[in-house]
Amino acid sequence: MAEIKFTLNGVERTLDVGPKMTLLRILREVYHLTGTKCGCAMGACGTCTVVMNGEAVRSCLINPKKLDGADVLTIEGLAKDGKLHPIQQAFIDAGAVQCGFCTPGMIMAAKALLDKNPDPSEEEVRKSLDNNLCRCTGYQKIVEAILLAAKRMREE
Repeated sequence: MAEIKFTLNGVERTLDVGPKMTLLRILREVYHLTGTKCGCAMGACGTCTVVMNGEAVRSCLINPKKLDGADVLTIEGLAKDGKLHPIQQAFIDAGAVQCGFCTPGMIMAAKALLDKNPDPSEEEVRKSLDNNLCRCTGYQKIVEAILLAAKRMREE
């Protein structure tokens, strides 16, 4: 067991974890943040994507050593004061949510992109989603939602 300290959705946390734990398991099993989904547990599908230190990462691949000292944002940390984040709202408004399983990972990938590039091209949005699979759509509504969110966030 090793003690790690990190920030989770703006709250400092200290946790004793074993070497076989992953950030995904910590989020779901320790903190009961089940918005981060477990799809493949091998880093191939992106359903477990969170933002760590400003980067979109697949939480199933993050071991505790990498987590120590990190700043982690999950889908649960986006809404503020009961109001959805503009990316979340844009996904609803653009009809980008179908079954919803991939949605949290897509939104978190979009968050990391828009934090770095507030005015991405469609190609840049598509590239940012390379590690996120959706079995329900052709991605068009998801791309439209991210571009809509970018526009709204620039206007705020």
